[in-house]
Amino acid sequence: MGPHPAVAAIRLAVRRVLHDILNTLPTSGERPDRLAERFPSPLGSVLVAPPESPLVLVACSGGADSMALASALAFEAPRLGLRAGGITVDHGLQPGSDLRADEVALRMRGLGLDPVESVSVDVGRDGGPEAAARDARYAALDAALDRHGAAAVLLGHTRDDQAETVLLGLARGSGIRSLSGMAAVSGAGGRYRRPFLHLDRQTARKACMVQSLPVWDDPHNTDPAYTRSRLRHEGLPALEKALGKGVVEALARTAQLSRDDADALDSWASQAEASVRDAAGLLECAKLYALPPAVRRRILRRAAIEAGAPAGSLFARHIEEVDRLITGWRGQGAINLPGRVVAQRQGGRLVIRQG
Repeated sequence: MGPHPAVAAIRLAVRRVLHDILNTLPTSGERPDRLAERFPSPLGSVLVAPPESPLVLVACSGGADSMALASALAFEAPRLGLRAGGITVDHGLQPGSDLRADEVALRMRGLGLDPVESVSVDVGRDGGPEAAARDARYAALDAALDRHGAAAVLLGHTRDDQAETVLLGLARGSGIRSLSGMAAVSGAGGRYRRPFLHLDRQTARKACMVQSLPVWDDPHNTDPAYTRSRLRHEGLPALEKALGKGVVEALARTAQLSRDDADALDSWASQAEASVRDAAGLLECAKLYALPPAVRRRILRRAAIEAGAPAGSLFARHIEEVDRLITGWRGQGAINLPGRVVAQRQGGRLVIRQG
């Protein structure tokens, strides 16, 4: 008899991602998934990847989504000749968080993951508590990936998380890239992978239940002080009540369609940028004006970031102000951007530099 449907679904999702990772690895020598067939474990049915095999990590908070992901990685990785490890991040935001992180690490070791780390971080204040915690967490994951020489880190974001991200982007009014939500593959060299973006949160929770995996429900996820928590427990249920079931699926589908469109526009802007610069590399206003607004604003945003404006602090309203130097020129003065960057029009050229 096969595994429970929920367990089968999460394992299949992880297996597909691991195959993708294998296909991105250097092709010299024999593929790890072929080697796995030659190295069965002396324990019998449990497979163990060779010690020189590539390593894939899972980021695990102890919640249902990441515990389901950890269990699926522990099952699938050795069958493909990959080593599986885990990392849990202690944000230090709740009493006893260090003990809880140690417990999560112990659970991951119990699943057979190795190496396993519990890492403590200092959460700053920039961008609000949620953004600051996220920045600290990803910095820790980047460091762990580099420290262990891992091929990738798996993240347990689900379709529900994707729907919430799309709604948060819609509320910010920050454009189609924001509506595209989280990418299945992101980070330098594709180091972050999200296998569960097409699975709902209940599937992961069910998979944990039928495997008797203990899970920890973060109280921050139900704390109305946090925007995402309010959206999860008030906003989305209200939308489903007003619009009917299927809102989460529709939002996740919107994310994928938006990402496809945003990728195409980014590519267009990248190709067009060289054609709107003069011999000195300055942006020519007349040539920028002739471009479609979506393409032009992407070029302006990229130029602002290259000049030193922090991407996370550069909002749509900033780019709109710079865009008016092109489309609504009335002799206005310089535009101040985050990161002490200044944009101004001079002699038909747009100059964006540190002020």
